[in-house]
Amino acid sequence: MQEHLNEEMRRKPHSPLLRLHDSRVARSLYLAAGFAALILAVAGIVLPVLPTTPFVLLAAACFARSSKHFHDRLLANRIAGPIIREWVEHRSIPRRVKRWVYLLLALSFGSSILMMPSAAHQAMLAVLGIVLVAFIWRIPVRDSHTRP
Repeated sequence: MQEHLNEEMRRKPHSPLLRLHDSRVARSLYLAAGFAALILAVAGIVLPVLPTTPFVLLAAACFARSSKHFHDRLLANRIAGPIIREWVEHRSIPRRVKRWVYLLLALSFGSSILMMPSAAHQAMLAVLGIVLVAFIWRIPVRDSHTRP
């Protein structure tokens, strides 16, 4: 599958949203912000409250303004690439990704709530979890067989 994505990236010289900034300083700032977002996305894989997908999307947006190389590498990634393309093209996420998000939210918030000694902290985490679920619920879903 990775070879297919790399071949697709070679045929398409760049993403339609790739617009490098004219200023070298601004490109440097966007590049730094892109790497910071990517680091936060990786941290979000293991930290229960930190989201992963929004930071990956932010990194893609920053790389689109700063570096064709890093933007293309992120789009060619077998995990992040399809999610970014789905968001850019349809402003939605696949149903299976949304199910995984709900499962991981339940596991991470559930375990975090169980580890908290204070009822106030448990309630705070529960409210935060409910807010995140409501936010994710509002994101449109597009099945893979659905045409644009």
